[in-house]
Amino acid sequence: MSFLEKARGKARELLKLYFRYGSIVYDVAKYAIVSSIILSLVSYLLNQLSLFLLKTAGRVAISTGDFTFLFKTWQGPLLLLIGIGVLFMYVALDLNSQIIYSDQILRGRPKLFEALKKGFLSIKEFFTPDGLGIILYIALIAPLIGFGFTISLTDSLYVPDFISSVIDSVLVYRILYYLALAAFIFVGVIHIFILHGILLGGLKSYHADNESRELLRKNWKDFLMAHVKLLGALLGAFILIFIIFEFIPGVLFHFLVKDEEVLQNLELALRMTSSLGSLTVSSLFKTFYMIRMTQLYYQYKGEEIKFRPRTPKWKAILSVMTVIIVYAFVFAFSYAFSMFFDEIYDTRISTQIIAHRAGGVEAPENTVTGIEKAIELGAYGAEIDIQRTKDGYYIVNHDSSFSRLCNNKAKPEDLTLDEVKDLIIRDPNFPNMEEDVATFEEMLDASKDKIILFVELKGNTADEQMAEDAVRIIKEKGMEKQCVLISLKYPLINYIETKYPEMDTAYLTFASFGNTQNLNCDYLGLEEEAASVRIINMIHDSGKKVMVWTPNSLESQKKFLISEADYIITDKVLQANNMIEELKKRDRIDVILDAINYAQ
Repeated sequence: MSFLEKARGKARELLKLYFRYGSIVYDVAKYAIVSSIILSLVSYLLNQLSLFLLKTAGRVAISTGDFTFLFKTWQGPLLLLIGIGVLFMYVALDLNSQIIYSDQILRGRPKLFEALKKGFLSIKEFFTPDGLGIILYIALIAPLIGFGFTISLTDSLYVPDFISSVIDSVLVYRILYYLALAAFIFVGVIHIFILHGILLGGLKSYHADNESRELLRKNWKDFLMAHVKLLGALLGAFILIFIIFEFIPGVLFHFLVKDEEVLQNLELALRMTSSLGSLTVSSLFKTFYMIRMTQLYYQYKGEEIKFRPRTPKWKAILSVMTVIIVYAFVFAFSYAFSMFFDEIYDTRISTQIIAHRAGGVEAPENTVTGIEKAIELGAYGAEIDIQRTKDGYYIVNHDSSFSRLCNNKAKPEDLTLDEVKDLIIRDPNFPNMEEDVATFEEMLDASKDKIILFVELKGNTADEQMAEDAVRIIKEKGMEKQCVLISLKYPLINYIETKYPEMDTAYLTFASFGNTQNLNCDYLGLEEEAASVRIINMIHDSGKKVMVWTPNSLESQKKFLISEADYIITDKVLQANNMIEELKKRDRIDVILDAINYAQ
């Protein structure tokens, strides 16, 4: 058989595959829509109940800087139970029901509400230590490693830049991280069929665990090949969408349309339509993947199920007509949209840059030299960390000790100012430079009238005494309008904002729940994962400013520089400056696509 004949055969197989899965698009889309509506309704009701509990506790929100109340009030345990309940609910309706529905589709008898009911009732199978472990792995681990079944509530989780940068900076951490990643991936692979065993095989979690490992041990080669084919099919689908919705029409328009402006608008409309197609395939792929994994589960158990969807003709016709109508509408809307692009989009970059730890990685951290470098690079602000010495002075240091930068294991609170001044900073990023540990006053002097100083009250000595002293020192320098006091400890920020409303304050949080925008502060500093478009808008509506920390990768800097965030706190100031210059050069298509990609 010649190469050409083999290629034709593979192409025919691929087309049959697309036709087979394409014939169930109606059922897959129906499941995605209905399950999303139900989960949204349940989440809303549980959210309102949680907000009511917070209100009865006299709070507007709970966050990482004030979470201890969970263990000190009767409302706290109830909120924890609701949070765990939400995870169980999502696994039941977003994942378990999907497995049951996939089984029904394979057998040609899809019954959506029956699948949802069975998925909901399956919750009781996970009320065990093993079951809770499965839930937590699905909700928290699988999204981070990028493999396995996930739920829509947490499938966008990722390792934040401020953690990944620490991991990347130390070889031992990096090795341990990749070893842990490999271990979690291995665990996810060998237990890929554990939910199928519980839901379809009627097994308890322990027996389903053993069954999954045994199935993978015997069929790992076929399992790997199946995933290669699935990825190939997905890539082929993206290519097909590009050819149908963008390439072929684009070529035709190029020859038929002579007006340059009209041609640009048409090309933009085609790109948007093609992007919608790719987005649709990506969103439906999860269910298609589940169908294939369900088929493999039965195959490896020796029960061969031929996937022959018995889709009624009316469903097939409805699916085709819906696709045609939707894409015609999207194309028409996109063309009209492109004509008014300049009126709709403001492409100016208004987000300001704050250098993390004085100058970021552009100079030794938390030093006067760092402040000077941040000023040189045109940063709006510089963030520093202050801690109190044994004799009551304030010096600048990020860590709980001087071990990393000064090769001294002592903590700031264990040394006098004179002892601290004997230390020498040797930043690993600048091995040939030696710097003194700066006092708070020295950093204020270096930044006065040149840059806004964001002063984080840090470490074990971050208390009300530090707040009082910091305010006093800032006022003595006449820099009340040139400093922002920030902290991860909400009670401390609340204390400053209440007693000294003339001072600008910022509360930094990893994560929060409730009406975070109503917390008592002027700025809210959100970790990247928490900085959604919705949350940023809510904070702005409350009259507060938003800081996002710490976007260091090119992708995250791009995302937040074009967002509505007021500031980003980053280690890589020069890279952020360069990114701003690149963003200014974007054409209309890039602006639209960026808006779509970063709409969450």
